[in-house]
Amino acid sequence: MTALAATQTNPTAAPANDDRAAFLREFLRAPFTVAALTPSGRPLSEAVTATVPHTGEPLVVELGPGTGAFTAAIQRRLAGRGRHLAIEINARFADRLAARYPGVDLAVADAGSLTDLLAQRGHGPADVIVSGLPWAAFTPDRQDDLLDAVTANLTPDGVFTTFAYTHTRWAPPALRLRRTLRARFEEVVQGRTVWANLPPASVYYCRRPRTEG
Repeated sequence: MTALAATQTNPTAAPANDDRAAFLREFLRAPFTVAALTPSGRPLSEAVTATVPHTGEPLVVELGPGTGAFTAAIQRRLAGRGRHLAIEINARFADRLAARYPGVDLAVADAGSLTDLLAQRGHGPADVIVSGLPWAAFTPDRQDDLLDAVTANLTPDGVFTTFAYTHTRWAPPALRLRRTLRARFEEVVQGRTVWANLPPASVYYCRRPRTEG
């Protein structure tokens, strides 16, 4: 059975309403870690994961999968190919993901430990890194540390994708994130606003990481 088929037939898969309830509970427990009231919808998930190739055997790393909105989209695109490493710091989210997506390599860890996690598994740099992390909730130093891990572990022609909520676009952390992305990647393209998401959001597609030396 392919990983895609497993996600479709797994009886533990929870309905969307259950995901929203779980997300809200975790937000109330740790608002600065979750930093959102509801998981991303399918339109945003498809936009964020659009860079996952439909062919080959790519290594896809997912940072902060939460209840698995992006996880599901990545699995649909991979359809049993390649490798999918998901890194989730919230143990309750991780338990749900492990039950729902047994074909995903799930690490309960901080996204900043990406280098060590890849090395432990014998992996090289990732072809695609997809982020669901709440950048607007992070301090400048935290943003820098996480992006250090991203650029250090992405192939030269790899792609990093992340998103930002439209209503926070002009907040200082969001402005700083845009500046930092442009400093760390040769190409940063901001997609159109996904109005169908709640709240609306736009995606950053970042290519050709700049590395020291």
